Amino acid sequence: MFSCRARFSRALRLWERHYHSRSGVYGHRTKLATTTSSSDSESDSDLGELAAVKNRVNHSNVYRLVEAYRRYGHRKSRLDPLNLKQPEKPPELELTNFGIKPSNNNDIIPLEGIFNCEEDVMRVSDLIHNLEVQYCGSIAAEFEHLETVQEREWFAKQFETKNRTPLPPERQGYLAKLMLKCQEFDKFLASKFTTVKRYGGEGGESMMCIFDEIFEKSSKSGITDLVICMPHRGRLNFMATMLKFPPVVMFQKMKGMTEIPSGAKGSGDVLSHLYTSVDLDYNNESVHVSLIPNPSHLEANNPVAVGKTRAKQQRHGVGDYSGDDMARSGDGVLCVQVHGDASFTAQGVVAETFSFAECPHFNVGGSIHLIVNNQIGFTTEGDRGRSSRYCSDQGKINSYPVLHVNADSPEDVIKATSIAMEYREAFRKDPIMYNVIRSRPSIPDQYADKLVTEGVCTKEELSSTVKDWQNVLLDDLSKVDTSKREPFHLQDQWAGLSQASDHVTTWQTGVEADILKFVGAKSVEVPSRINVHPTIQKTHIERRVQKMLTGAGLDWGICEALAIGSLLHQGFNVRISGQDVGRATFSHRHAMIVDQQTDEMWIPLNDMSPEQKGFLEIANSSLSEEAVLGFEYGMSLESPRNLTIWEAQFGDFFNGAQPIIDTYVTSGETKWLLQSGLVMLLPNGMDGAGPEHSSCRIERFLQMCDSKEDRIDGDDINFQIVNPTTPAQYFHLLRRQIVRNFRKPLVVAAPKILLRHPQATSTLADLGPGTTFSPVLADSNANPSSVTRHVFCTGKHYYTLLKERDSRQTTDMAITRIESLCPFPAAEIQAEVKKYPNASDFIWSQEEHRNMGPWTFIAPRFENIVGCKLRYVGRDTLGTPAVGIGSVHVAEAEQVIKDTFNQ
Repeated sequence: MFSCRARFSRALRLWERHYHSRSGVYGHRTKLATTTSSSDSESDSDLGELAAVKNRVNHSNVYRLVEAYRRYGHRKSRLDPLNLKQPEKPPELELTNFGIKPSNNNDIIPLEGIFNCEEDVMRVSDLIHNLEVQYCGSIAAEFEHLETVQEREWFAKQFETKNRTPLPPERQGYLAKLMLKCQEFDKFLASKFTTVKRYGGEGGESMMCIFDEIFEKSSKSGITDLVICMPHRGRLNFMATMLKFPPVVMFQKMKGMTEIPSGAKGSGDVLSHLYTSVDLDYNNESVHVSLIPNPSHLEANNPVAVGKTRAKQQRHGVGDYSGDDMARSGDGVLCVQVHGDASFTAQGVVAETFSFAECPHFNVGGSIHLIVNNQIGFTTEGDRGRSSRYCSDQGKINSYPVLHVNADSPEDVIKATSIAMEYREAFRKDPIMYNVIRSRPSIPDQYADKLVTEGVCTKEELSSTVKDWQNVLLDDLSKVDTSKREPFHLQDQWAGLSQASDHVTTWQTGVEADILKFVGAKSVEVPSRINVHPTIQKTHIERRVQKMLTGAGLDWGICEALAIGSLLHQGFNVRISGQDVGRATFSHRHAMIVDQQTDEMWIPLNDMSPEQKGFLEIANSSLSEEAVLGFEYGMSLESPRNLTIWEAQFGDFFNGAQPIIDTYVTSGETKWLLQSGLVMLLPNGMDGAGPEHSSCRIERFLQMCDSKEDRIDGDDINFQIVNPTTPAQYFHLLRRQIVRNFRKPLVVAAPKILLRHPQATSTLADLGPGTTFSPVLADSNANPSSVTRHVFCTGKHYYTLLKERDSRQTTDMAITRIESLCPFPAAEIQAEVKKYPNASDFIWSQEEHRNMGPWTFIAPRFENIVGCKLRYVGRDTLGTPAVGIGSVHVAEAEQVIKDTFNQ
């Protein structure tokens, strides 16, 4: 590995995106403007272009006709297998609009620059026939909305040439056998498991042809990994037929048996959410395919798949993470997203995920989208579920080409897939295939009969394929009661990790002082050529240098930098994502230094040493929560050596991402045995900012955790919830996420005013060897024999109580901080209770309203496990997290303090 500076330095060229830095930063390769590739010399190319332009001028009416078919031909196409909608007769295609009369039919037209064909010239009547066949058949295209002439002309050429090229006989026969196997699988399930809801793929068998073509072309274009997300329909068929998933596991699940391997802890998920990964052999090349699990929240898996795709690119060191000057975004790994027609239109996460397409640190070099349109929308007819002509129309917002194809024509499906794959390879942008399917006489049977009639296959050959597949399924069915599921979790890059134990473990996360001082100094070391803002120079750089020299007064931003920098020093990668995370909402991070004259960006932690192997990726995200959090969760699934952090601008902004939290973050390991070390930073604190900028709704996370109310928690809770009060605690939490031999999501009720609170500081000794995160922080100033009132609290509220106690000079009160809420630290709390034998008044004091905050979670655990009944002190119940009237907020805050000390 070579130094970050050397690795990401680039010569100045013609750039499309600068993103603060012409030289690029870790995780973002500044993108070269696409240029037309040609084997012809420049002079020959110029001559050809001149001839094409001249031909268009001389035959402008015919050229306008061709352009009209390219733009409007899809409206005349035969895309509906059910014939519920008759093709239109677009007035834009009327010949009279172009001055073409029947008398012109035999006119000879040179085709250069007008239409792509093997012939050099063509009669007008033949050209019109070709346009009808190419653009108005069972495959159609929308590409005239593409932004560049280069893309539009490329697409026209591909569509007009590939659409007329027949498939080789051996390919036809292979596709027929594949679809017959898919059909037989659904028939088998329908006959053996008549009452099971299985979301069959009937009518959509040609979708398997799409996958096969994608795998085939991937193997030829250097793609080694594919990440696929798809909804329920046809999923089981795809897994069994193409991804080598054992049918016996499906059969066991259908009979109510578990899919969880022996010895693993998990509750499983429904049949239609099963997932798998497998190595497939195509053209003597191995292609690794990961089908990610899907929840019932339709389309929520899209950003997860894209995030996992990018993480694979990072792990393999390709695309944006490559040191090769010729590398392109999207090298090596491809994301394929399958959508339902109704959900693609209606679910906002689709558009949110689209917004990543060209965003630095989120781009994956283009995805392939397949929309499967059964024209029902499950609950709503298609024409009532959207306002646009096609459900694919929102893809045009990002200037994506759309290919429409009638699933009755498997060969057209293959052609459309081929064009989509080649477009993605050429332009590294998303293309969309809109596959219209049906539920009527069998597509596989019709296609097979056609090939038999044409002499491509024999009935015996096709029947043998079906019979062999039947035997495989019957054999697996016979093994339902005896087959054991082999472990499929914690494999490959996750090998060596384990599931968390049923007791809480302690991990030494401290770091030697020399390393911390080195990291601290490097975290603000900036080249002299960078023109730093004077305020940043003084309050951030110089202040940090001074504090590292004294080793005291370390604030939140410093300890975060030390935690991240020390992990990078050990060779781990760290990614921080969210809105304005480089600077941070409250300006405490400044991990990106921006040149005030050139706008160039510098990330000091990525230039600590020439031998550096771990790097920090700062991903300032779009104003999205659901898609961004899904993306980051997907990133966290790929490698345990990456620490992935998502920071909300304000704590309750996670509301927009609730489906990701519910279906993935809190339950991913329980359902699918997928571990994630994702960290969610949610700024929290009742500071008078009103209902939407105060609470991170910690009560919701506590409700979602599987902490026990009547017995002691272990590390095997579904996710961790903490509210740390010192920078050192935060330092240890971040490091613990990656030092442990298991991964769990972590929710941090992060500070706002504590970021710069004079008492909320730590020392280098607090971060040194032998130190660790403390789930409970004891009161170091209370005299055990004098204490009669024991107050428990969490978060920044502690400092308000401490200030009041000091002001009153109260000596009979102890204040204990609960830093970890889940897992609940019962043993540590019991130890604190025993310290004060004369205490008789036990209080839980919180800022939040009674129906919010930790109270309802804390109270039963104190009573049932700790053996101590608490008295509540805090705000009264309310329907919003906070009031919006400043004077009322102040009065409430004062009352909480009075009640804590006076009752």
